[in-house]
Amino acid sequence: MSSDFKPPPLGLSMLSAVGGVLTVVAAITGLENLSVDLHQTDVLLTNRFSLGEATPTKITTAKDGGMNPAEKLVANLDAQSMSNSGTTLPSAEMVAKEYLGESTLTPAEMSVAHQAWTYFQKNWQQKTGLVNSVSRFESVTMWDQAAAIAALVSARELDLVSAQEFQTKMSQTLKTLATMPLYKGQLPNKVYNSKTLIPVSYGQLTKREEIGWSAIDLGRMSIWLKIVGSKYPQFKNKTEAVWKHWQVARLVKNGQMFGTAVSKGKEEYNQEGRLGYENYAAYGLKLWGLDVHKALDTKTNTAFIGIYGQGVPYDKRDFDNSGANNYVLSEPYILDGIETGFQALPKAYADRVLATQEARYKATNQLTAVTEDNLDRAPYFVYNSLFVNGKPWANITDKRQNHPELRFLSAKAAIGWHVLYNTEYTQKIFSFVETNLKADGGWYNGYYEVLKEPNKAQTANNNGVILQSLLYKKVGKPLIIWAGVKPIKKTIDK
Repeated sequence: MSSDFKPPPLGLSMLSAVGGVLTVVAAITGLENLSVDLHQTDVLLTNRFSLGEATPTKITTAKDGGMNPAEKLVANLDAQSMSNSGTTLPSAEMVAKEYLGESTLTPAEMSVAHQAWTYFQKNWQQKTGLVNSVSRFESVTMWDQAAAIAALVSARELDLVSAQEFQTKMSQTLKTLATMPLYKGQLPNKVYNSKTLIPVSYGQLTKREEIGWSAIDLGRMSIWLKIVGSKYPQFKNKTEAVWKHWQVARLVKNGQMFGTAVSKGKEEYNQEGRLGYENYAAYGLKLWGLDVHKALDTKTNTAFIGIYGQGVPYDKRDFDNSGANNYVLSEPYILDGIETGFQALPKAYADRVLATQEARYKATNQLTAVTEDNLDRAPYFVYNSLFVNGKPWANITDKRQNHPELRFLSAKAAIGWHVLYNTEYTQKIFSFVETNLKADGGWYNGYYEVLKEPNKAQTANNNGVILQSLLYKKVGKPLIIWAGVKPIKKTIDK
């Protein structure tokens, strides 16, 4: 996702579903061999960790945040949680096969949905159909506008808005997307003033500035344009008009996704994405017929690292030379599961990303649900990672400064994981969010581990992911299947 949005300060192996909540029952190519390899690697990594053979990692931090002895113990366990086993695992094709069907949301879940929708009631711009990425700050990215579309669809299907309000809001949004000014007349600028439609830079509202486009942001938007056009026939022509307004051929080159940035007045055209968001966003572009076969590859650039005894998948491309950080985060796996049924990324990878966070909880008693998001204080946006650039549990900016004192349990990650897996552990993190993170106008982004207080940033993406997660539970299947989007065959480089 586009990560530079920094508004100025405003004041176990495979996991299975339990109970009545849907998770995709996946058919895995080569399942027997993969299961054996996963089990053998789990045993190896668990033994190495329990025997104290983990490799300590030096992490440069901005400050220790005045940690008490218990918090320092958690930090030390995190730093020692990584074992360099050198083990690699085969990737797998995960194909959605059957679903458990629709379910009724509990009163508590409906209350969570109502609360999430209040964010959009307060931050929707009626004249443009765009929504503020951060509460009360009139700026929006295409990633966050896709979250707003997801929220609006969810609100309609959960009976939070009337058919007329849905029709009016969606029509205005699609009209704006099909007519808005574009970067060099090609593709949506990375940021807009949500009220005036002026292309702007991050953190400012009035000065017109074209700063490039994000292929990853537009990949997510592509998925939601397909969902809307397929589920609601009255909007099909409007979603296609949006796509035709954009010079989409610029988004891809040689099977990969490309975005632009402007540095010192000069445009840079760069490959975008690493394992996780790269594959998820590429699936969206593939739905519209673009060639992204290399970006969909989940095998060639993937390696595995032991963290708390679990084999975590990560992108092994050299971050020092490329300048790209290889974050391992919850959100791309959650979005892929909810929206596509693990068609862009193997479910086995998602299993391990969640299992590692549960393993951290068992080792430290610290509830863990990490992913990237806005903060309510400097540096205003961090990548709350399981693993990044050789370091476990780093919480870094895009400039690679680590802020362990600002690590937080993410509301959207907690709720997303719960609707996908519904385990005893995910119930714990869901309940924590429900109890501690209710805000005036939505849900807070998370809860700081060290500071022991909410991360009071309120964002469209956090509340949008919460709403679409609850829609996923209600309809009982991945959202592109529910919407009737024509499936595609995922291709992998040989």
